[in-house]
Amino acid sequence: MKNRLLLFLFFLSSISFAQVKLELSEPVLQGVETEIIISTTNHTALEGTLFIDGKVIEINGKDSRYKLNHVFSKESSIVFKNKKQVLEKTISPVPLWLSIIPPLLAILLALVFREVVTSLFIGIFSGALIVNLYVHDFWEGVLFAFMACIDTYILSALNDNGHLSIIVFSMLIGGMVSIISKNGGMQGIVNRISKFATTPKNGQLATWFLGVAIFFDDYANTLIVGNTMRSVTDRLKISREKLAYLVDSTAAPIASIAFITTWIGAELGYIQSGIENIEGMNESVYGTFISSLAYSFYPILALLFMLLLILKERDFGPMLKAEQKARLNTNTEGGDAFESDIISDFSPIEDVDARAFNAIIPVSVVIIGTLIGLLFTGWDTAIWSDSTMGFGRKLSTTIGAADSYQALLWSSLAGIVAAVKLSVFQKIMSLSEAVESAIQGFKTMLPAIIILILAWGLSAVIHELQTAELLTSILSDNISPYFIPTITFIMAALVAFSTGSSWGTMAILYPLMLPLAWSVCMAAGLEYDISLGIFHNTVACVLAGAVLGDHCSPISDTTILSSLASSCNHIDHVRTQMPYALIVGVTSILLGTIPAAFGFPFWLNLVMSITALYLIVHFFGKNPNITKRDNA
Repeated sequence: MKNRLLLFLFFLSSISFAQVKLELSEPVLQGVETEIIISTTNHTALEGTLFIDGKVIEINGKDSRYKLNHVFSKESSIVFKNKKQVLEKTISPVPLWLSIIPPLLAILLALVFREVVTSLFIGIFSGALIVNLYVHDFWEGVLFAFMACIDTYILSALNDNGHLSIIVFSMLIGGMVSIISKNGGMQGIVNRISKFATTPKNGQLATWFLGVAIFFDDYANTLIVGNTMRSVTDRLKISREKLAYLVDSTAAPIASIAFITTWIGAELGYIQSGIENIEGMNESVYGTFISSLAYSFYPILALLFMLLLILKERDFGPMLKAEQKARLNTNTEGGDAFESDIISDFSPIEDVDARAFNAIIPVSVVIIGTLIGLLFTGWDTAIWSDSTMGFGRKLSTTIGAADSYQALLWSSLAGIVAAVKLSVFQKIMSLSEAVESAIQGFKTMLPAIIILILAWGLSAVIHELQTAELLTSILSDNISPYFIPTITFIMAALVAFSTGSSWGTMAILYPLMLPLAWSVCMAAGLEYDISLGIFHNTVACVLAGAVLGDHCSPISDTTILSSLASSCNHIDHVRTQMPYALIVGVTSILLGTIPAAFGFPFWLNLVMSITALYLIVHFFGKNPNITKRDNA
């Protein structure tokens, strides 16, 4: 009896001392809805009065939890009263305009320091500092902000299955590229293509086809094609500047739009960082990427423009002078021999028998495996039994619903296993050597992975501070949504030109511009299909603008590697390539991006763009084989 009495008294005391908690979602932003939660610790009925900005709310419910949303426009206080407690909190909302600082600071520092990693980290730190300075004292805020960079934002970037899948996939592809370079597979493809080079025209065509064939990695493309074809193009009196242009302007464009490349993992990660927080969009990351290809005018036109120049045997501007000079003289000067630790990562083993199938088989395994994986994970019998849907729509719907991360992981693992087996069974490398080569390939992906992680962290900061909300409020009334893709293209080109990093540009702009594009379209009241088209156009323009800026930048890694691999003077390469890149860039905006935003079909935009480029080559280009000496 005594024990029951004590238990009853304890129960009564727990009720009488029930505590009420007052919580707010952090950070509290000015002009943005904040969630306020009031709850009891022992799940008893919540009763009391809430005072907020002069508003009185009586809470007399049966639940132990009360939730409401409130917009704070200035410093305010929240008071909750009941018979036993009085809770009070003073709220200092963060001005919304401060949310632009993290991405803007990341961009400006990247322009100043020409280095992306530090810029992204400082962008994350600035966002954490803004949040913490409105909660803590100054030095406490600085300390907590610094710690939040790693334990909140970067850790949350890694604590995501999709993000981890992208990291693993990128490493596996990097390992496979390293192995098929070492075992002579890449060299075998080069040998097969280069034997058709018998004239300057054929030599340039062979270089172009080789650049397109090695589509899965821009570094491998640049280093292999440049070093392999240099002796061939010298023999055919093709200028080093033209070789560097062909190498540079096939590498990034083809790697950026092909389905299975070392770029795809990063691109999916960047796109995901931009779309994961968009409400009202029902589309997978891979589906978004596939749909955006219809708007990727610059990479496509850059490849086709080169083909026009080669087939018509014409050049203009600084490139024409370089080609005319090369036809008169054997061009063996222009740059230092390419000596770098990087090239050793893509050089075949000494005296290896170069067999093309050692590269073709693993790459085919990855391509076919990815397609099978996409169909397997996205298969829906109801879709394929629907007679009203065409094959193309069924296929795109299936791929859009597929788990692209699983498909990429499965296929990349199968690809690297195939590369190891081919190398070991032919006794090209021992198992330990093949594994060491794969690990070396993993290392080459480390810089990209670091940028990815920091980009995801900055994306979390941008989302937390509601940067897209600010930009939407500014631009929705001042800029037509139809011109957002063009603005995005120009911004991406400028950032990439200044930083020399297309990946860094994508890391900065994808989380910023994708939510902005969607929000502005929604604010303008556009129909869903029209908004989706502009959104896909914006996705493509971040990538396309980044590649254009990369081509024009003298500090771009691929531009530098193209000069070195081709043994071309670097400034000469930049000087001769930039006019071509800018012409294609302007054409892609005027006849591709802008008309596409207004609903023009892809095929019509492509026809108009190719026609314009053809006319430019035809009327402004001259045959470098007809030299000044011939005219004399």
